[in-house]
Order: sequence, then C-alpha cells, then structure tokens
Amino acid sequence: MDHFLYRDGELFAEDVAVAEIAATVGTPFYCYSAATLTRHYRLFDEALAGMDHLVCYAMKAASNLAIVKLLGDMGAGMDVVSGGEYARAKAAGVPGERIVFSGVGKTRAEMRMALEGGIRQFNVESEPEMRALSEVACAMGARAPVTVRVNPDVDARTHAKIATGKSENKFGIPISRARAVFAEAAALEGLEVVGIDVHIGSQLTDLEPFRQAYAKVAELTETLRADGHDIRRLDLGGGLGIPYTTSNEVPPLPGDYGAVIRETVGHLGCEIEIEPGRLVAGNAGILVAGVIYVKSGEGRDFLILDAAMNDLIRPAMYDAHHDIVPVREPAPGAEGARYDVVGPVCETGDTFARARDMAAVAPGDLVAFRGAGAYGAVMASEYNSRPLVPEILVQGDQFAVIRARPTLDEMLNRDSIPCWL
Repeated sequence: MDHFLYRDGELFAEDVAVAEIAATVGTPFYCYSAATLTRHYRLFDEALAGMDHLVCYAMKAASNLAIVKLLGDMGAGMDVVSGGEYARAKAAGVPGERIVFSGVGKTRAEMRMALEGGIRQFNVESEPEMRALSEVACAMGARAPVTVRVNPDVDARTHAKIATGKSENKFGIPISRARAVFAEAAALEGLEVVGIDVHIGSQLTDLEPFRQAYAKVAELTETLRADGHDIRRLDLGGGLGIPYTTSNEVPPLPGDYGAVIRETVGHLGCEIEIEPGRLVAGNAGILVAGVIYVKSGEGRDFLILDAAMNDLIRPAMYDAHHDIVPVREPAPGAEGARYDVVGPVCETGDTFARARDMAAVAPGDLVAFRGAGAYGAVMASEYNSRPLVPEILVQGDQFAVIRARPTLDEMLNRDSIPCWL
C-alpha cells in the first residue's frame, strides 16, 4: 500500500497534488510519503511483536536526513555501510546504540569513527577485518561488539547483481568455516562476539530462501553455544521485495516474514535484528518527470522525458521495471499508446522501458515512476553534468524540499582549475 492516489483525475501524494509540487520545484524530482514510510516501518515492528528485537532501517535504500530522522524518531535502528551513512544517522539524531555497521570493506578510519561515536555492533565479514577492528579497538582502549556474517550458500532467487548469500558472492565467511572463525574472533582482545549475522539478497519475493538460511543460522547457533560462545543476538538482514508493477504477484507481507523468523529461530531466546530497506522506502517514493518530446521512429514511438538514467539507474543497471503513470489520470476509455520511454542522456542505455503500453501523453505532461523510493536518489549521479534532482517529503497536506536541486554554478564551483593551467 502507498499514499499516491488519484483524486478527481489528479495524482496526489497524501493530500498534496503532485502537479502543485512540480510547479514549485520543477521536474524531475523525487517525492516521498511520510505516511507510507511510517506505515511500512510499523509493519515490520509489529511482525516481531513479543520478541526482543530491533528493526534497523537499511539506509542504503534512501538516506536523506529527513527520512532517517522520521524513522529514527519512531525508534528504528539504522543499518549503515559507510562512514558517510554513519555520519548521516548520527546527524539525524539516531544514537550509536541503535546503529549497526555492515559492509565488506570497512576502513580503519570508519572503525574509529564508529567506536568514538558509539555503535551497537559491527557486522564483520572476514578474518582480516576482524583483526583490523581488534587492533583499532585495542589502540583506543575499547572492545568492539561484533556479529560475524556467515554466507549460508542459499539461492535467494533474485537478480544476480543483488544476490548476496551464495558461495560465490563476496559477502561473509563460508558457513562451513564458521566455528574456526568464531574461535579466532573470541580470542581477539579487542572484540566482543555477540552474535551471528546473515543477509542473502535483495528484492526476494519468496519466503523459502529466508527459511532455508535461518534454519542454517539456528543450527549454527546451537553449535557455537556448545563451543562456549555466548550467541545472544541474531542479525537476519533484510531483502523482502516489493511489487514493482501492479500486474506482478504480490510479494510476502512483513507479517508472513515475521512468522518465518519465529518458526526458525524463535526458540533460541536471541535478540532479533532485521534490516529492511526496500520494503520500507520503495513504494514510499515516486520520481516525477516531464515529457519533453514524443518522437516517431522506425516502427516505434519514443517518449522522451527530462528524467534520465543518472536520476534513476535501476532500469539501466538491472533491467528493472517501474510502472510509469500519468500525473493527470486518463479519461475512462481513453486510447493508450506504446512507447520506448527514454531520457536525454547520450547513452542507448538511457532507456526506462521498451514497447511499454501506457496512457498516451503529450509534451508538457507529467508522468510518475512508481516504486522509486528505494535505490533511486541514493544511486543518482551528475552524469552529463545534469544536476541531482531534488527530494521532496510530503506529510498530510504539507510538503518540504529535503534536498534542493543544485544550481549550475554550485556544480561548477565544486571543481577547481590549477593555477598552472
């Protein structure tokens, strides 16, 4: 469910007309619904009701400070994967004890930053990382709380570029070597081993891979406890998918996901952490673009928008589908059209959809990409010297610019020409 609905023929974000926002900030822009963000967070929190748990929002999905503060003020933890995301979480008021630091390539500088600012745990992913973190912690006179990420070799049945739990992926340590790695971690003076971490991929639309992975984690927990480790926390990752098109089968609900967690690891008495990102933010955001031209080609028509692959790269990178709808609802029975939907960037890959059947639109009209709240603005770039698009947050009948579009002068002034040129 989201809060982008038609009223009297116009698309609204909660109680604000999308066209009104476009008239104020120009296109393209991202627009987020606070009501959708908070509703989706609550669904995960309620799914684990009665269990000792923390829902850590995966900031890589959408990391604007306003979004992080909105969720953090509700009690959400944050899953960060860089020093920059850690700094964002802290700037938004999230305390260190609710921040989990993931990622395969943490630097010593990032480790020091988190230890100085406070951290719930590091999800460590290799023996070299464990040793480096222990050295950093010892030098600071501290002990770093850690979970060790295991790779369960489970096929997440998702796109190859967002699968993380197979043996050939770069993430975690092989589960077959877990006992030896945990033994080394426990022997390192600067570490305090608190639990196990696992994450098998993103955009999962089937619960069975979760069930398989979590069953392996439960078995490993029992084994490690028998070895003398105090396994008291299980970080189960995220990855639950969203429907990117209204015609697709609906993915499992957070409540169903919570039931799998209870079934597989609920008997262990561990604190549970989950790290949802896409399902919290995905359907909470849209990308709004303007139509520049409708161009007739050889056997096809091109819908040329002012948004491009640098603004929303998922279709170019993953062949991802986003429903594209007109901001002004077509009249009942109105004739549709078939377009290749493209942007103005000088790349053939700057294509959002091919042979897409959709409502007919004309130059000057507005369209919205649904399900664009996750991995949209955070993956944007200034390729072709195109300014980053603004981000807008709507709450009820009010909206605010939460990241402004930079001017061309602001873009140019970030560069410098050496005095010898």
